[in-house]
Amino acid sequence: MLPVRDQLPTRKAPIVNYLLIAANVLGFFWMRSMIAAGFPPDRLLSLWGLVPAHLLTEPTDTWWTVFSSMFMHDPTGWAHLGGNMLFLWIFGDNVEDALGSLRYAAFYVLSGIAAAGAQILIDPGSMIPMVGASGAISGVLAAYASLYPRSPITVLNPIFLLWFIFGLFLELPAWLVILEYFVVNLLNGLGSIGMRSGGVAFFAHLGGFVAGLFLVRLFMVGRSPREHERWQHFRAAPRRPAARRDAPWGAPRRRDPWGW
Repeated sequence: MLPVRDQLPTRKAPIVNYLLIAANVLGFFWMRSMIAAGFPPDRLLSLWGLVPAHLLTEPTDTWWTVFSSMFMHDPTGWAHLGGNMLFLWIFGDNVEDALGSLRYAAFYVLSGIAAAGAQILIDPGSMIPMVGASGAISGVLAAYASLYPRSPITVLNPIFLLWFIFGLFLELPAWLVILEYFVVNLLNGLGSIGMRSGGVAFFAHLGGFVAGLFLVRLFMVGRSPREHERWQHFRAAPRRPAARRDAPWGAPRRRDPWGW
C-alpha cells in the first residue's frame, strides 16, 4: 500500500525533517553529477556506500560510510529516492513534532546505525555496497505507529478492480499501513537469506524498525505526543449522557458535566 498523506497537524515547521529530505536529494544529484563527469558508478557506491566486509576489516578507514550511506541512493533511477522521501515527508514531520527537533535528529541517526548493524550481522562478509535512507525511515515509521496508531492514512488502492467500488484511494489506520510494511519486509528478508546477489537490504529495514520501537519510548520521556490543541480535532468528542426516563415531565434537568 502506497501512502499518499496523513491528516495529523504539527505545532511548528519540521525543520530537521526538511533538512533530512534536502540532504538526501542533494546526495542523489551529487552522485548523478559525478557519474555524468565520468566517475564509475560501482566505484562511487563502493567509496560512499556501506560495504560490510570493508567496515569489519578496516573500521578506522570506513566507519564514516555508516553515515554517508544514509544519504545516498541508487543513482541510476528515481524510484529508490522518491519512495523513501515520500515516506519521510508523510511520517517524519509528526515524529519530529512529538520528539522535538534535536531528539528527532538523534533518533533518525541512531535508527540508521541500527539498520546498518542489522544488515552487517546478517551478512558480515558481503561486498555489496548498501545505500539508502530506508533503515532510518523504517525507525520513523515504527515511531509513528507507536505514537499515533489510529491516525488516518490515505493510501493508493492497490487493487484495480476495487477502484470501482471504493475509489482510487483508501483511508486506513496508521498501524495497519505500517504493519503491512513490516510484514512485507520480514517475509522478503527471510526469503533473501543466503542470497549473494544485489537487491534490497531488507534486514536493514527490519533493524531500523525494531530500533525505532525501542528508541521512541526513550526519546519520548518527559514529552506528550498530543499536547497541542489542534490534536483535539482528531480525538472523539465526549458523548452526552442520556436523559433519565423516570424524570417527571417539565422537571428541571441537572446540567451535565460537559456543559451542554
